[in-house]
Amino acid sequence: MGSSMKLPLIFFFACSFFLKATLAEVTCEKLPESLCSFAIASSGKRCVLENSKNENGDVNYTCKTSEVVVERFAGYIETDNCVAACGVDRRSVGISSDALVSPDFAKSLCSPACYQNCPNIVDLYLNLAAGEGLFLPDLCRKLKSSPKHVMFGLLSSSGGAAAAMVDDFFAPTPAPSPY
Repeated sequence: MGSSMKLPLIFFFACSFFLKATLAEVTCEKLPESLCSFAIASSGKRCVLENSKNENGDVNYTCKTSEVVVERFAGYIETDNCVAACGVDRRSVGISSDALVSPDFAKSLCSPACYQNCPNIVDLYLNLAAGEGLFLPDLCRKLKSSPKHVMFGLLSSSGGAAAAMVDDFFAPTPAPSPY
């Protein structure tokens, strides 16, 4: 029985070494613009797409390493399935929390196809939302139960006011008086 287990074990280790040797290190500056946004370098820093004009006035796009460090997902390039499910665009220049006020984007981000299957994108927007004083899981939960109310509040507010409105909306409602 001992010799029958050696062959699978040897095969496993051989495949592990082969796989490790074939995996390339992810460097943002080496990624094509079509894979840059939503990628994470092997160093753990997010990649961002930047644009600049050359001397002829043409716009050039380059992938750069940001200073934003991600605890998980080092060396990760987001899948096309997640890009589509979450409603994001790989050609986005920079990343902004402004997208959160778009009803279509918020619905895509909070959809089960994105929220449950695309942790890299969800993590990114969770942090962006937190920077605006919003808690993405609460926003998604409220969006599911009362989408018009949440989106109306977000669209009619700006900056910190949006966070205050959402905080008020999420606050517990006092019980009605029995009298």
